[in-house]
Amino acid sequence: MAYEVVMGLEVHAELATNSKIFCACPVGYGAEANQNVCPACAGMPGLLPVTNKKVVELAIAAGLVTNCKISPVTTFDKKNYYYPDLSNSYQITQLYAPICRDGYVEVRTSQGVKRIGIKQIHMEEDAGKLTHDDTLGVSLVDYNRCSVPLVEIVSKPDFRSAEEVIAYLEKLRSLLRFAGVARARFEEGSIRCDVNLSVREKGDPNFGVRTEIKNMNSLSAIERAIAYETERHIDAIEWGEPLIQETRRWDDAKNASFAMREKENAGDYFYFPDADLAPIEISSQWIEQVRAALPEMPDRKQERYVQEWGIRDKDAALLSQSPSLARIFEQSADLCGNPKEAANWLVGEGLALAKKHAVPIDDLELDPHKLAYLIRAVEDRTLTRVNGKKLFAAIFSDDVDPEAYVKEHNLDAAVDQGALEKLLASIVAENPKSVADYQGGKTKALDFLFGQAMRQLKGAGDPGEIRRILEELLRPQ
Repeated sequence: MAYEVVMGLEVHAELATNSKIFCACPVGYGAEANQNVCPACAGMPGLLPVTNKKVVELAIAAGLVTNCKISPVTTFDKKNYYYPDLSNSYQITQLYAPICRDGYVEVRTSQGVKRIGIKQIHMEEDAGKLTHDDTLGVSLVDYNRCSVPLVEIVSKPDFRSAEEVIAYLEKLRSLLRFAGVARARFEEGSIRCDVNLSVREKGDPNFGVRTEIKNMNSLSAIERAIAYETERHIDAIEWGEPLIQETRRWDDAKNASFAMREKENAGDYFYFPDADLAPIEISSQWIEQVRAALPEMPDRKQERYVQEWGIRDKDAALLSQSPSLARIFEQSADLCGNPKEAANWLVGEGLALAKKHAVPIDDLELDPHKLAYLIRAVEDRTLTRVNGKKLFAAIFSDDVDPEAYVKEHNLDAAVDQGALEKLLASIVAENPKSVADYQGGKTKALDFLFGQAMRQLKGAGDPGEIRRILEELLRPQ
């Protein structure tokens, strides 16, 4: 029997504001526990929330870059439940009139381009964070995250594979970062994902029993969780075991999911309108102001790199995936006047070094002026490509001054022509067997002599000129 997995995602992204959604407490990753807390976000009675206008504008921007309709009037509601990290025993969110509806994001996978529908985007406040200390047998609560502004982006159940899920999350992260809506970093917990998954017989129009995998914050873990949960559902169906609608947590160390609680429905939370927060009217003028402030989005960048600068599709896709990488590329290309070479160096050396040193692409810091100097020097043949790679590594790791570094390490390719010819003649004279092999038709002998020359020159000299002189010296007299 053939089966089909059906999935929908709920993505929570922390908004890039300086303060919280309903109070003036600062927002900051890595602060000391309970440092960014006031009586309002700590849930003290008698303190009224005040909506942060910037939160609304960023939510509108999130809706615009995901092709959503923006609601002319949006309201807040209270979602009631008890948990130790929820100081009010309710969460301020949006149920009845979310700020954005009916959008979509297009993703590209091995199966082609697919449109993933977005049911809605709504604003809400985050809860605190619990830390469990098994040694002491206690749980500690940090309220710094309480009332940090979030958007929850709720997709339609349009996913049929883990590949589509990962492509969507990568695309969504890219859109939110370029728009300045969110930092969207899984490692910080500033973007998290709930995966709602069911399995059905292929061709069956009805959905299977749905389970939710909660608070995923790693793309690789999401892939493994989907594979595990799909197999668990199929095994249960084939063995006739009952499946229940429930929320599960993923244990990455054990590579398995475990039941947390039965899945709640909206009625379990006793939603009701928040009387402390007035409805927000969003005019078409306000929407257009937000739209006008949006920068160029990654799809448009990729298209421009290909059409205007002749960059290969694959390289253009890589260069447009991160705001910082796109900025470095564009500025370097403008400064050196050779976008293709700027792309080659960044995609080749830059991304390789970032991977080697475990530097996230979003944290990549390269001075475009220094990269442009390197590219021009290689083009002018005052720096060999081999030495260019050495210089790139030094710029990447130590932000060196390229001109000073070249002089200090004798990387300049300029070599006195007479001295070069004399050196190459001595190498040819010292290797009569290689000369005889070359003249006998073994062209690889030239590579040996070339290698000898490059070792003695320590990377200096123009490789093309060195080969030309060697070929001249090796011709039978």
